[in-house]
Amino acid sequence: NANATGDDVKKLDIIADDIWVECLKRSGVCGLLVSEEQETAIVIEDESLRGPFCVAFDPLDGSSNIDCNVSVGSIFSVYRRQSPADKACTQADILRPGTEIIVAGYCMYGAATELVITFGTGVQRFALDPAFGEFLFVSDVKMPADGGKKIFSCNEGNSLQWDAPILSYVEACKDNGYAARYVGSMVSDVHRTLLYGGIFLYPADKKSTKGKLRVLYEGFPMALITEQAGGTSSTGMYMGKLGRILEVMPEHIHDRCPIIMGGERDVSKVLKLYE
Repeated sequence: NANATGDDVKKLDIIADDIWVECLKRSGVCGLLVSEEQETAIVIEDESLRGPFCVAFDPLDGSSNIDCNVSVGSIFSVYRRQSPADKACTQADILRPGTEIIVAGYCMYGAATELVITFGTGVQRFALDPAFGEFLFVSDVKMPADGGKKIFSCNEGNSLQWDAPILSYVEACKDNGYAARYVGSMVSDVHRTLLYGGIFLYPADKKSTKGKLRVLYEGFPMALITEQAGGTSSTGMYMGKLGRILEVMPEHIHDRCPIIMGGERDVSKVLKLYE
């Protein structure tokens, strides 16, 4: 089976999606939901359950790694609706640039269950304590000011499809003592980049001209978290120009965009190659 964006669907994807949708519907504070697993947006019509927030989420990111017990996670972004509160939400309430997101975060299910979240003023990291059933504050998340460890993270299997600047940058990384690290779960790769430094890339290429990762529930939330942690995020060359991920204007709920994010030291080197 394939989901709304063409990815293979695992049984756990469906279970995760059911849990997210059910919990958000019952919360009484959501008016519209967008899930990677659902082709259309879920509009909450019941006035008694309807609220002011629109949530886009990937219920289980990296699910292709489930069967080999590699870390997976969930990613989400939250908007405040703009349409009149006495009517049902419309897709226009969520088809807005990432600069208008009020909350973004991800959960990672690895050796520990971690929640990383931003409300637009810095990034906080929490870990689940199973004894209490509560998330306990661990620390603020700040990317290393000097760029941190020399790590580049990308799927080099796509390199034949990349444009020249991306190819040149990755070759330069190899020539300058950078380590390659790529899990294939965006949550895991971005989490490591935030904590250790370096750069994560999933650029546009000849095969996927818009990139592969989805804007509303992958690109936007991770870009906001990265920027709030002191990093930089860019689309690279996209729609004929270099741009900031958060300023992309989505036209459809499952739109994609290219991703280049990490420390200023490394992202700026990629962007210079386009000049």
